[in-house]
Amino acid sequence: MPSFANVFRLGIKEFWSLIRDPVMLVLVAYTFTVSIYSAATAMPETLHNAPIAIVDEDRSPLSGRIAAAFYPPRFNPPLMVAQGEVDRGMDVGDYTFVLSIPPGFQRDVLAGRQPSLQLNVDATRMSQAFTGSNYIQQIVNGEISGFLSRHRADAAAPVELALRMRFNPGLERAWFGSLMEIINSITMLSIILSGAALIREREHGTIEHLLVMPVTPAEIMLSKVWSMSLVVLAAAAMSLIFVVQTALRVPIEGSIALFLAGAALHLFATTSMGIFMATVARSMPQFGLLLMLTLLPMQMLSGGLTPRESMPAFVQDIMLAAPTTHFVSLGQAILYRAAGIQVVWPQFLALLLIGGVFFTISLRRFRKTLSLMA
Repeated sequence: MPSFANVFRLGIKEFWSLIRDPVMLVLVAYTFTVSIYSAATAMPETLHNAPIAIVDEDRSPLSGRIAAAFYPPRFNPPLMVAQGEVDRGMDVGDYTFVLSIPPGFQRDVLAGRQPSLQLNVDATRMSQAFTGSNYIQQIVNGEISGFLSRHRADAAAPVELALRMRFNPGLERAWFGSLMEIINSITMLSIILSGAALIREREHGTIEHLLVMPVTPAEIMLSKVWSMSLVVLAAAAMSLIFVVQTALRVPIEGSIALFLAGAALHLFATTSMGIFMATVARSMPQFGLLLMLTLLPMQMLSGGLTPRESMPAFVQDIMLAAPTTHFVSLGQAILYRAAGIQVVWPQFLALLLIGGVFFTISLRRFRKTLSLMA
């Protein structure tokens, strides 16, 4: 059985090692302050300030009405260009959309003909191209219908859909971006700090000093787990209070204490993963490569960026073995929907089991590594 006094003293040593590493301190501070704020405020709309140009060869009231219908925030004010400027502007990327209105357009519309408008789209800007094309078609059709009927009126729908936005009534992207960035930052920093702590011991030669002391591998590993987890938990709690709630004014519906309890179980698994990866890697560059191969799939497939229901079934099943899947689920439930322990206890139990498995595997690998060094 590990000695709790040894585990505590070794954990204090990890704190002092972290304090003497200014790069890691800057990384922790940046990740839970500037990174959270920028992720929340820099999430653009799918169609935001898209550059558009119009070639108006008709010069009629209808063409002017169509040109005046494009305005921020979805589109920049349209630029009126000549037909000869279209190719060059599209080639250099000045415009995402170029709408060409042919001569006699209004006359053909009033005569009941079906004239064509040409829309050139820069498809390299894929998200804007797909969404913007639909918006432009709706805007043009709406302006033509309003021009022909002499007034703006939408056709009465046979069924009225009453929308009720729950948990985010204003559809504020900052509410989603800030909280999900905290969840991702907890995962990333816990792996980095625990893995870097072990690699730092090896590079400085202090791991050999620990081998001649009356401490066990379990005590060494537990000290790194609890100390680095405490650093991440404290940083996450301050970020929730001072950055998310105070600076960004994002309301948190649920209990922060319950969320931090779930984060502690998540950290039990991710810090164990960091130590395991540090025993496999021989240097910090190798550890960084392993981190990229591990962290990116975990974050992208955990349900934080894309709903799990949209993923293939086998991916959903595989990701149940990842702690990030359950942590994202309980984090969204607690922070967004004010869920209590009676709702999220399955995720808590899953994190406890996954953490126990990861800790056992990492401890065996750590013992094997120490035996080779002895």
